[in-house]
Amino acid sequence: MNDSLRSAADSVLHKTVTQAGGAPGVVAMATDRHGNFYEGAAGLREMGKEQPMTTDSVFAIFSCTKALTGTALMQLVEEGLVSLDDPAKDYVPEIAEIQVLEGFDSDGQPKLRPPKSDITLNQLMLHTAGFSYEFFSHDDLAFRTAMETPTVVSSTFDGIRTVLLFDPGEQWAYGVNIDWIGKVVEAVRGKRLGQVMQERIFAPLEMHDSAFEITPAMQSRLTSLHTRAEDGQLAPWDLVLPQPPEMDMGGHGLYATVGDYMKFIRMLLNDGEGTNGRVLKPETVAKMAQNGLEGLQSGGWTSSIPALSNDGEFFPGLKKSWAYTFQVNEEATPSGRPAGQLMWAGLANLFYWIDRQNGIGGMWASQILPFQDIASYPGFVDFESAVYRHLK
Repeated sequence: MNDSLRSAADSVLHKTVTQAGGAPGVVAMATDRHGNFYEGAAGLREMGKEQPMTTDSVFAIFSCTKALTGTALMQLVEEGLVSLDDPAKDYVPEIAEIQVLEGFDSDGQPKLRPPKSDITLNQLMLHTAGFSYEFFSHDDLAFRTAMETPTVVSSTFDGIRTVLLFDPGEQWAYGVNIDWIGKVVEAVRGKRLGQVMQERIFAPLEMHDSAFEITPAMQSRLTSLHTRAEDGQLAPWDLVLPQPPEMDMGGHGLYATVGDYMKFIRMLLNDGEGTNGRVLKPETVAKMAQNGLEGLQSGGWTSSIPALSNDGEFFPGLKKSWAYTFQVNEEATPSGRPAGQLMWAGLANLFYWIDRQNGIGGMWASQILPFQDIASYPGFVDFESAVYRHLK
């Protein structure tokens, strides 16, 4: 590895955890098609305690889970067991009960109507089915409150049986779509999503520290969540997703190490080939990396629960679309990523990118809420920028 890159990347991590109001701890890695060429950790697993952050620390990866669930679905497509054009109700009949929200009456009760068309697997994969999240939509939050629908972090099926904000296919909105995809995978495979991932993704990639249920070995390296108050002060937050979860949440439920996730990124850089066997066909990976929105754009988000997320957007002003299941930057980013590459994130300020053109990718992981944190997110941008600057 380039010594100047190590120095620059180490400096980014050090600054992120030592500046005033900085992140308690962070792990960052970068890989090419052959292996990691940078691994770094800085700070603490939990502020106020002595345990240092290490490169094998375990994180709640939240929406970084989505790409793995999307992979499990695309394996079904490869085998001819499902088609992306299929109605989702063919596999999970309960989705046909979900209606479109047209507003609220004077008593705050939702006004609903049936959708104009069935939700397809393609729309779920692309976030165009009509679903949102309670923390990205005031209407979704109001519906959940009126109907006493559980929060999505309850890890229950009822937590995703919410409402559509528009008719399927009409818009792009980020939400519980991939949790429904996980239910489709379970219905076709006849197994829980975690077991499917273990057999068909984790085993061939030798991902030994990734699971919906935290193992004792993972528990000993678990990183604590933190919250940032309005005044900027950080404090530990004793939140762990239900263990064991009632439902394996395909949209946000995995715990993993950054090192494990790099193996997944490397598989996509290598056209589907894993450490210990093939996970996807090359043509499937190519399809997963293409914009599927056909004229729609993916953009930023508005927070409806400020404790969980700030308002935000990645690289405002750049055109962005969506693939299966990643955001695609349609223009080159200021950090150096070429147009047409992939990225996404997890709610607790985890971020990754996959540059198939140059054969590199990286991940930045912290455990802070709300999303797009003032210390951790700029650290990710600086880290990615350092990687590209030194590769040139």
